[in-house]
Amino acid sequence: MFARPRSDLSSASLYQTVQVDTGVASASPHQLVAMLFDGFIAACSQARGAMLSGNVALKGRALGRAVRIVEEGLRAGLNLRDGGALARELNELYGYITMRLTHANLHNDEAAIAECQGLVQPLLQAWAAIAPQAAAAPAH
Repeated sequence: MFARPRSDLSSASLYQTVQVDTGVASASPHQLVAMLFDGFIAACSQARGAMLSGNVALKGRALGRAVRIVEEGLRAGLNLRDGGALARELNELYGYITMRLTHANLHNDEAAIAECQGLVQPLLQAWAAIAPQAAAAPAH
């Protein structure tokens, strides 16, 4: 009747998955993008830690998650037709970040991961700064 939890996931991982699923279901579009930025920073931090500890498998999974966040979340959400110069520049930035993360994975280049975190951090901060305006805007 009830599905058993996957044995490869710890209780903490299951709890985190439920938290994320619940947060996504109730989040505004603005909050969803903020969650993508936060997830990107966390994945990069995990990759850096795994790289420093020599955990190649974890490094690869974390960098893969960071690239998916950029490509399938942030970059895919850009409106290149109507978004003007900002959308085009973010598209180029996200392409560069994907290239640098791929390089970091292939060459164990922790500095490249740090560079990517440094490129996304101001976007995260700017996104957080406009949260009050986004909350006040009418829903479409």
